[in-house]
Amino acid sequence: MKKDLLKLLDLSKEEILEILDTASYLKDLQKKGIPHPFLAGKTLVMIFTKSSTRTRVSFETGIYQLGGNGIYLSGKDSQIGRNEPVEDTARVLSRFCDGIMIRTFDQEEVETLAQYATVPVINGLTDFCHPCQVLADLLTIREHKGTLEGLKLCYIGDGNNMANSLIAGCLKVGMKVAIACPETYQPDPICLEFAKEYPGMFQCTPDILEAAKDSDVLYTDVWASMGQESEFNERKLVFEGYQINDAVMAVAHEGAMVQHCLPAHRGEEITAEVFEAHAEEIFDEAENRLHAQKAVMYLLMK
Repeated sequence: MKKDLLKLLDLSKEEILEILDTASYLKDLQKKGIPHPFLAGKTLVMIFTKSSTRTRVSFETGIYQLGGNGIYLSGKDSQIGRNEPVEDTARVLSRFCDGIMIRTFDQEEVETLAQYATVPVINGLTDFCHPCQVLADLLTIREHKGTLEGLKLCYIGDGNNMANSLIAGCLKVGMKVAIACPETYQPDPICLEFAKEYPGMFQCTPDILEAAKDSDVLYTDVWASMGQESEFNERKLVFEGYQINDAVMAVAHEGAMVQHCLPAHRGEEITAEVFEAHAEEIFDEAENRLHAQKAVMYLLMK
């Protein structure tokens, strides 16, 4: 039966850990210079209605390293950008390729694409969730901390697609999650309802220092995501103070690591000093997009 990666809410703990273990294995092969063309002859079509740096380069590089071929389609380059129904795009591409990655706005578009496609569909990002990023985050945390079970992650900022995916991914692998956000910018109700399945493991509060207390991992994202640029001035007022800074680091556990999905706006959601002090962790996280996504492609397309 065809499998997809649409959102982390769909995956079990065991499936997430299988992806992380596969990512570690593939990363080790690459670092040792051992070729691993496990998807030789396979083609991944990559649809972008939202532009990207890390998503495009990591997927395109990843499918190449696995021996396959990546085809980039922007919204203007494909019929999907000319109002062809998603259902038809799914059925046509399924006859040409072995997998589809899509980075777009609406989660429903991804779900519909997967419903009608007969090849695996990978969600490269929607306004609802960012599963590939959180898989890379979990891989990075495990590399630095040696484990995931029992750690506490604190996310500070907008209750956006990153917050939604962190709630799902971290809780499923046994981590505690605290979200610090303004009351009018909380994560999606679907994710807040899901968190109720993990009593004592989840907290959502406007109090930044309370959320950050005793954290092992501090995480943040920009105050205005792609498509929200017109709201920036309003959001800047709302999110003032929702920042990883020295005061926040002081209440976290000693040795707490910092993660940011990038791009970062120094002086807004994170100070330049904290960013540079934890740059190695942040860019390990960026690199691990490649390895985590290679694992997803391998497991779905092999």
